[in-house]
Amino acid sequence: MESESEPYVRLASLRQLHQVMADMNTARSLADTLQTVANGVVTALGYELACVNLVRPDGDLVVAAFSGNQAAESLITGRVGSRESWERRLSMGETWGDLVFIPHTEGWVLDDDDVPQWYTDGPAPRFEDEWHPSDRLFAPMYTPGVQGGQCGELIGVLSVDRPRNGRRPGAWGREALQMYAFQAAIAISNARLRSNMQRALVRLEREQQALRASEESFRQAFEYAPSGMAIAEMGGDQHGRILRTNDALCRLLGRPASAMRRYSFSDLVHPEDIGTLLRTSAEGGRAELRLGRRDGTYVWVSLRNSVVADAADGPRFLLTHVEDIEERKRRELQLAHRASHDSLTGLPNSAELRSRLSSRLCQQRSTHTAALESIDAAFGHPAFDANGHGFDFRPGGAEAFDTFDHHVHTVAPEGERDDGTKGLAVLFCDLDGFKSINDRFGHNAGDAVLIEVARRLSQCVRDGDTVARLGGDEFVILADGLGKADAADLAVRLRSEIIQPIRAEGRAVRVGASFGIGWAHCGMTADEVLKSADERMYVEKRSRPKQHRRAG
Repeated sequence: MESESEPYVRLASLRQLHQVMADMNTARSLADTLQTVANGVVTALGYELACVNLVRPDGDLVVAAFSGNQAAESLITGRVGSRESWERRLSMGETWGDLVFIPHTEGWVLDDDDVPQWYTDGPAPRFEDEWHPSDRLFAPMYTPGVQGGQCGELIGVLSVDRPRNGRRPGAWGREALQMYAFQAAIAISNARLRSNMQRALVRLEREQQALRASEESFRQAFEYAPSGMAIAEMGGDQHGRILRTNDALCRLLGRPASAMRRYSFSDLVHPEDIGTLLRTSAEGGRAELRLGRRDGTYVWVSLRNSVVADAADGPRFLLTHVEDIEERKRRELQLAHRASHDSLTGLPNSAELRSRLSSRLCQQRSTHTAALESIDAAFGHPAFDANGHGFDFRPGGAEAFDTFDHHVHTVAPEGERDDGTKGLAVLFCDLDGFKSINDRFGHNAGDAVLIEVARRLSQCVRDGDTVARLGGDEFVILADGLGKADAADLAVRLRSEIIQPIRAEGRAVRVGASFGIGWAHCGMTADEVLKSADERMYVEKRSRPKQHRRAG
């Protein structure tokens, strides 16, 4: 358009201007848009040099694109000018609408500021509107808003130099540059928006890829975990219902995945372990319990819960890790059994016997007995009933009450005759003639005798009674709910079983047995009870002639 005489402008020039504006708005990236803006100034507006200064996030302006001179482009592209220096430039000189023109007569004061620039010296103008090499013309670009005004935010400055016709632009040239700067601002803003959207889409795609990869990793870790895994609902009416299980858990319990979805862990847990399951925190913690297999058996597992969310605000689920600890539990039970049972006979040992006996006895009865006996003296009638319960003497109270909270007192029959009282009988058994078997036939024969005696004793007592080996050839039987006659009959039956011949080391041998019957009651210690039964056994042993002891 530099050859046009204003206001006469050829249609070809307008078409050219329209084309460069279209190119600005169809550029593929922000960098392409900026370069297209600079190139359009040179190709359509008739200037030899054009520079696009873009505002950075920190406020300073960087030379983002240059057109018209490769030497100048390589020299100043990427260089930064401070916002302060640019504001100084845009506030001085002449204002042509939105344009700022600084003639060479004023621009010399800007030669030493930090704004990147390219200019050459030249002779003084020969006529009034001739362009001087040191003249400066800026077209500020603002964010779209109020057209033609400076109400928007500054996003950059177009700097143009050396019109091809050598003259300062007239009214048409100024209007064209101002309109071009406005359209360039729109194109740059749109390019920035597209760039941000593209970056956001790339980020979103990467996040989705990462999420898909994470979900796939979780799926594979869940499905192929060597130990059991399950996902269950959390909260609501279906809390705890199993939604998904892996193959390891299905194999462990012998149940197909389709069947597992009908259950919750509370449906599968052993009845004795329900309390353990309920005490396990839903959001963490570990519990060791038994889960039911399809064949009706149970397996010991370690169960651990954690909470996972389907989305940031989505439903939450329980991820349950189930580890098979059957072998470890078996070893632990074996160790516990060995610690509490005799290694030879398998019977409870002395420590276990004392533990079971002590659990039935309380040591504070004498204090309460004294208190109730004082009540007996005051009210003139018994303080205890036949079962060892204290009577309620409060007004209107006629029912027996337990003298200790949640403890049924162990009482003993009194006197020589059977008065009908049922108590905890303690039968102390000592084998007669056992030492001679050890001496004559060896310890292997002796061990065989002890094992067989233990078996016979165990077969002759009721479920719930205890047969224990104290050591050597001494055994103790705890039998609850017996009267004196019952205990005596039990001792006779046990002696009759023991004296039967026993095969040991290929020969038949016989041993006898002496029994002492003691009675446990609250206020005694376990050792006191055992000592009492032991003493009665020795009384019984001495009461029979030595030659008749083995035969019973």
